[in-house]
Formats: sequence, structure tokens, C-alpha cells
Amino acid sequence: MSTHAIRSRDEALAGGLAFAMHVLFMLLLVFGVSWQHKQADTAVIVDLWRELPAVTPPRTEPPPPPPPEVKPEPPKPAPKVEAKPPPKPEPAPAPKPDIALKEKQERERKLKAQQEAEAKKKLAAEKAREMELEKKKRAEAEALKLKQAAEAEAKRIAAEQQKAREALAAQQAAAQAKVVDEYKRRISEKIRRFIVLPPNVSDAAQVEFQVTVLPGGEILGPPKLLRSAGSIPAYDAAVERAIIRAQPLPLPPDPALMRHFRELNLVFRPKD
Repeated sequence: MSTHAIRSRDEALAGGLAFAMHVLFMLLLVFGVSWQHKQADTAVIVDLWRELPAVTPPRTEPPPPPPPEVKPEPPKPAPKVEAKPPPKPEPAPAPKPDIALKEKQERERKLKAQQEAEAKKKLAAEKAREMELEKKKRAEAEALKLKQAAEAEAKRIAAEQQKAREALAAQQAAAQAKVVDEYKRRISEKIRRFIVLPPNVSDAAQVEFQVTVLPGGEILGPPKLLRSAGSIPAYDAAVERAIIRAQPLPLPPDPALMRHFRELNLVFRPKD
């Protein structure tokens, strides 16, 4: 018998004894109450004893003998369970020919659609790059064209300005030359008014003097004879006296023209 069975039996026996004691206690309690109730209804008789009778001790039953010790049987070895190999997965049923063909066609269709989408995407990217490159080239060409036009316009304006400056300079030079010629004519006329021609002067006689003119019109030093009238020295002296008497010589009001009158070569003829 196993240890668990023995323990269960002992517990059952102890429970039975405890239940019997409770029942006996209840019976004694009920009997005692009933006896006291009966004694209360009758007269009380007192019996006096000279000596107390001997009290017989209650009889107690000997405790039951302990149960024989039962040695636990050694546990039986568990039966050896042989490990079974895992069941092999059953092969999936082969798809029907129509379903397999449809699946293959669907895969091919998806693959073809993906390839076409990638090709379209690549072609669109190439076109976008080409358009961007063409746009860049057009912008560069337009910028170059504008630059060339601006340079040409700048050159044209510069040429026009240079031409205008040259024309203005020519006009100014012509005006200055006209003024210079005008004042040189005035100087010659003023000196000629002071010439006293000597007798027997040939019409072919010619004399030339060089004078240095100061800003106020005076002559610095005596006139310098560059070319004499030859055989008629009296004509040379008459012209020299006239130059000295004509001071101050008339000069233009513009100081910038004074450079044309600093050194003057004066030529005179009797018939001028």
C-alpha cells in the first residue's frame, strides 16, 4: 500500500473518532438537561451519610492498537515510451493545369507591366534631361546673343561718340583756325597801316620778319629779319619800324589760342 493510501486511512479514522466524541457529548448534554428538569419537579430528599461511599473510577477503554506499519512499495518504473518520428508533411496537391497556367500568365503579365513601367519611367527621365539640356543650351545661346548685341551696341555708341568727338574737334579746330587766321590778318593790316614805302620799291619786293609776342600784344625784343627785300634795304627798315609802331598787336580773347601767336612770321609785299 502506498504512503498516500495510509495517510488517507489515518485521516478517515481520526475524523470518525472526532465525530463519535461530538455525538457522545451531545447525548450527555441532552440527558443532563432532561435529568435536572425531572429532579426539579419532585421533592428533594437529602440522605446524610456518615462516611462517603467509595467512588468507583469510570472505566476507560484502552486505546486501539496502532495500525501495522506498512512499508511503501518501491515506485514502479515508468513504462518506456518510444519516440516516434514526426509525421512527414504531406505533399501539397499539385495545382490543376488550368490554375497553374493562369497563375503563370498572371505572373508574366505583372512582370511585363513592371518592365513597361520602368521603361516608361526611364524614357521620361531621359526626355526630361534632354529638355533641361536643350533649355540650358537655348538660355546660353540667348545670353550669348544678348551679350554680342550689347557689345555691338556699345561699339556702335563708342564709334558714334568718337566720330562726334572728332567732328567736334574738327569744328573747334576749324573755328580756332578761322579765329587765328582772322587775328593774323588783323595784325598784318595794323602793321601795314604804319609802313611808309620808300621810293623806287619794286612790286616784287618781299620781306619777312619773326616776332615774339607777349600775352598783352607787345613784342619781346626787336623783330628778327628772316628774309630781306634784297637791293632795297629801305623797305626792310620801313617794315621793321611799322611792326614796332603797331604795338600792342591785336590778339584773340581766348588764352588757349595764344600758342598760335607766340612766334609769328610776318610776310609783307608792297602791293598787299
